[in-house]
Amino acid sequence: MATSTVENYLKHILLLSEGGGELVSMGALATSLSVVPGTATTMVKALADSGHVEHRPRQGVRLTAEGRRLALSVLRKHRLVETFLVTVLKMDWAAVHAEAEQLEHAISDEVLDRLDALLGHPDTDPHGDPIPSRQGKINSQVYATLATCAVAKPLRLVRITDQSAEFLQFAEQNGLLPGATVHVADRNLAAGLITLKPAKGPALALSLAAAGSILVQPAR
Repeated sequence: MATSTVENYLKHILLLSEGGGELVSMGALATSLSVVPGTATTMVKALADSGHVEHRPRQGVRLTAEGRRLALSVLRKHRLVETFLVTVLKMDWAAVHAEAEQLEHAISDEVLDRLDALLGHPDTDPHGDPIPSRQGKINSQVYATLATCAVAKPLRLVRITDQSAEFLQFAEQNGLLPGATVHVADRNLAAGLITLKPAKGPALALSLAAAGSILVQPAR
């Protein structure tokens, strides 16, 4: 069985590589894991020896087929656990990430399958992140963001990519949850601001950086 450290490295490489195919720099990996680059390099060399990654010195690292399979399994556990904590235990969606980080390494595949069935086999977690299937397939659809989408068109929020507790609390307080309908009333590139009009409630000003963390699709 892989250790929690191995699982964490593989999961972070998967997330940083947009699905596992792109090379991830050692600096980006170290930053994501909050370790120094030397520590990340040592671990990556061990993962290369075990066949989980391909390491190219001075270029980066990418997952092998086996590494991607394991990384998707860990990601599936993480996102299903987050969904359970929010949906069933009614925990704050801004606080479940840390809990899922611990539980993803302890939950068995059998318990996970039962959890998946209990939840009705969800496609996404509470933040809109796609949940890998049991067969290791994951939705890779590319969405626009509130910073790049069409103006004055009805939109449905599909995903929040900034999952810091502060941003998630802000999003919840302002009704910016996956499934909500909004439209961008104005986008001022010079000021770096957008004016967002939710279906319910007053207009809201967002920085372009914040708007870029909210993925949308045309509302039907």
